Amino acid sequence: MEREQAYVTSVLGTGSYLPARVVTNEEIEARVPGASAEWIADRTAIVERRYAAPDEAASDLAVHAARAALDQAGLDADGIDFIIVATTTGDAPIPSTASLVQLALGAHRAACFDVNIACTGFVTALSIAQAYVALDPTTKVLVIGTDVWTRFIDFDNRATSVLFGDGAGAAVIASVPHAPGDPERGLLKVELVSRAEAHELISMPAGGSRRPASVETVADGGHLLSMQGRGVRDFVLDNVPGLIAGLLKRSGYEPADVRHFVPHQANGRLVAELAEVSGLERAATHLPLRHSGNLGSASVPVALDAANRSGVLQDGDLVLLAGFGAGMAAGAALLRWTVTEGGTR
Repeated sequence: MEREQAYVTSVLGTGSYLPARVVTNEEIEARVPGASAEWIADRTAIVERRYAAPDEAASDLAVHAARAALDQAGLDADGIDFIIVATTTGDAPIPSTASLVQLALGAHRAACFDVNIACTGFVTALSIAQAYVALDPTTKVLVIGTDVWTRFIDFDNRATSVLFGDGAGAAVIASVPHAPGDPERGLLKVELVSRAEAHELISMPAGGSRRPASVETVADGGHLLSMQGRGVRDFVLDNVPGLIAGLLKRSGYEPADVRHFVPHQANGRLVAELAEVSGLERAATHLPLRHSGNLGSASVPVALDAANRSGVLQDGDLVLLAGFGAGMAAGAALLRWTVTEGGTR
């Protein structure tokens, strides 16, 4: 009797896109009261970020990243079964940003939907993709994180206006053959947590059914991002290291086994603290935020694509992704990196 073919869920290709406009710390200094270029670099490790062009929305950025991921995976858009877009700054409340991406790509077979969990969105979308692929090993999922946060920041607020940029990142998730007895591969485990009691730490209070758009909500800044920086830092350091430790323990690994740490690009100083508290000092921490800023839902996939395309992710490396942010929510994913035929990852 022939043995049934085994499969693992893997990343077939990654892609990313950053808008052309570069905004330096010096430009932010000229616009934001009390924010010198040196202060920004010291507090955040960011020296520049990208701003979307006036005619670019979240779906436009997502399409660029998606095409790059599909190209690396060697797939046409018609080969995709699901498009999952993680975004908090979609083109509009209706339709879903994923539907607009489908139209632009010509991915006519794909079912599409958005995930709105801010900076944890891409990791959450990965967990959904993993479930779809587990149900049917022929399934291929395009997972995208995209945000245009610069349209929603208050330039009178130093705490948020120095951090954010715009961008998109994508990954093609599918199954690849796995020989019985070989070391485990692919997307090993994803864990997610929510702490709704802390939801007021990051908010954009107007524009929904509780406070619909009005002259008053625009006047009082209700459509702009609000963030309590100290509270967010405490949330991350109080919750994410335990999430990472639990994920690694249940997967049979120690922090020292992790070769690459790909975190949400919140703030360089905060990420350094997180890596240290989590025992990940030996891992390579990937921080493209120096030249991109905090990209919200796009942070993790943009950082993953940068690491992938640089060639530092080797076959068999243990890679840890971590997202955290509004909700409040956090998520972590553990991958045994797999290089598939043709050199795609």
